[in-house]
Amino acid sequence: MNDNLVNVKNVSVEFDYQENFLSKKQKIQAVKNVSLNIKKKSFLGLVGESGSGKTTLGKAILGANKISAGQVIFHDDDIDYDLANISKKELREYRKKAQLIFQDPYAALSPRMTVRDIIAEPLEVMKITKSREETDERVRDIASKCRLNLEHLRRYPHAFSGGQRQRISIARSLVSYPKFIVADESVAALDVSIQADILNLLKSLQQDLDLTYLFISHDLSVVAHTCDEVAVMYLGHIVEQAPSRELFTNPRHPYTKALLSSIPSIDPDDQKKAIELKGEIPSAMNPPSGCVFRTRCPHASQDGKEGSIEMGLVEVAPGHWVDRCGVNCG
Repeated sequence: MNDNLVNVKNVSVEFDYQENFLSKKQKIQAVKNVSLNIKKKSFLGLVGESGSGKTTLGKAILGANKISAGQVIFHDDDIDYDLANISKKELREYRKKAQLIFQDPYAALSPRMTVRDIIAEPLEVMKITKSREETDERVRDIASKCRLNLEHLRRYPHAFSGGQRQRISIARSLVSYPKFIVADESVAALDVSIQADILNLLKSLQQDLDLTYLFISHDLSVVAHTCDEVAVMYLGHIVEQAPSRELFTNPRHPYTKALLSSIPSIDPDDQKKAIELKGEIPSAMNPPSGCVFRTRCPHASQDGKEGSIEMGLVEVAPGHWVDRCGVNCG
């Protein structure tokens, strides 16, 4: 029996870039040779700096970004969807099973539609329900699960706070009863108190609906509170992956250590200092050879500095994977 819902195998995603119509087209490799297994009913966190490729990878898994190389396999009962070679008909069926929760609850909702119509739209577009009565029943059911009052369904988005709007966005994503959700910075635009409420809602919905999450975030404290497992991305590569407790107590890659050291502490006696990474994240159009982190690594080995160590994950403990260059210098 396959315990994984999604298998990502050596996936790369490239985009064409042209500064102006006279310049030559260049390739931007936003994701390169990424492998990742997402277990059924798990809550996997994906973290890293802006520009590391987190959102690009999430959209590739959803079929929204074209996969340049590799495979993304979604296991649905007896059917396997290959997102790198999926037909339009299969993609329409896949959309019912995998959905996205957007980051900004203010921009994600149409101001001209009532909450009922916003939540019902996926059912109507994907032709899941056969009558208005069936649609309304599904909308009321998922609205209740997302802690929305039924009188809210008649109102427009401008009448709601940021947290309420995000619950509406979550209800819209879940109304087709998917199995897999990509939550892309879905609490980043909310106040801290509201963030906790939305995160608790996501965990509750996971248990009620047997959901699997890919939770994309730059907030490590949120990830530590929510996720079962964490993968760390840097410049299109996964450099470390481990169960949450293992990663936060025993980070092995120097980039992961730098990220964790930047988490502020509420203890006034905590004197630990953040690890400073010198320089900017390199351009995806011209990444460093070998280990892409070597230009900023404070403990790079001689082979790492020369770019002679190729990227690739090795297992340093059960379920704990680290880039081979990071093992040597971590």
